[in-house]
Amino acid sequence: MTPVNSSPSPVPPVTDLRPARRWVPRHVVVTRSAAERPHTAEILRRVEAAGVTDVQLLTADRITSPRGLSEREAYARAKDTLAVVVAPPSQLRPQPIPPSADWRLDLAKGCPAHCQYCYLAGSLTGPPITRVYANVDDVLAPIRSLTGSGSVTTGDADRAGEGTTFELSCYTDPLGIEHLTGSLAAAVTEVGTGLHGDGASLRFTTKFDDVAPLLALPHGRRTRVRFSLNASGVERFEGGTARMPERVAALGRVARAGYPVGLTIAPVMPVDGWREQYAALLDAVALALAGVDDLDVTAEVITHRFTPGSKEVIQGWYPRTRLDLDEDGRRAKRSTFGGVKYVYPGETMRELRGWFTDELDARLPQARLLYWT
Repeated sequence: MTPVNSSPSPVPPVTDLRPARRWVPRHVVVTRSAAERPHTAEILRRVEAAGVTDVQLLTADRITSPRGLSEREAYARAKDTLAVVVAPPSQLRPQPIPPSADWRLDLAKGCPAHCQYCYLAGSLTGPPITRVYANVDDVLAPIRSLTGSGSVTTGDADRAGEGTTFELSCYTDPLGIEHLTGSLAAAVTEVGTGLHGDGASLRFTTKFDDVAPLLALPHGRRTRVRFSLNASGVERFEGGTARMPERVAALGRVARAGYPVGLTIAPVMPVDGWREQYAALLDAVALALAGVDDLDVTAEVITHRFTPGSKEVIQGWYPRTRLDLDEDGRRAKRSTFGGVKYVYPGETMRELRGWFTDELDARLPQARLLYWT
């Protein structure tokens, strides 16, 4: 990657804060430590511009929920709350995150969407409040020292062109909260202009379509923007997100702005008519990307799976869900540490994998299939 000017750029100013489907929290809380961070002032400016009136500056760093709430009430309030906090030291230690990227960096924890299969269910403790980190500089600081190390793209001949990769969306959807934080733009700009050195790249996945704030950033083709896409029969489980045609259109917009892009087709489910539905999705993507100069597009295909813990949480959050969580129709897969997750039976997995491998090659031959799981 070509070295570039290392002078930092400011977070872009607040503009146009009310397009469709932007999440506006009802409650914002700021911890005592976060209030001392410069980036918090930018977040509060954006929160005010978004029309939030319930903003509390806490006298401590602990966030507590109101007493006397039922499980459903606690969930609803948490999903309406944005907390500005300082990432603790444990959160600042980057962890390997195969098969997605070399390392994980967290700009936030929690997501405003209401996906009934939520990947965060069972992996995050407490009410699902969206916590954004005020100490973005600390979160991004490890990039320089870790560039050149890693087991996913670094040293892999097939993916070496991506450099050392840093995943920003393991525990959040950074685009879904970007209008309130500016943290994603700061990260894209800093890495794109070489502030953290050469040879690193960012990647994130989103279910939102508000890409306008990213289009003019000096990204240097060092951030891969991936869109979580799915069949229409699965989209009904994704509340509070941009609709699939909007995501596909946004994919085309960022690709034309020079970003490397990606499809995160997840979670794949063999719903009735799945072949026709996924074929229509791939055709729509091919149309959106037609004619893009220097197109760099990847695909990651992830089948639906759940754990006993995530099932319990999901059924508590969405008691009337029609999501298939029947263990009898699945195969139990155990991890090295004894954990269990339920995946589709081997025959179903082989059928799905074969179909996606063939159809991606036929309908979107430019896409590199990075992995299947």
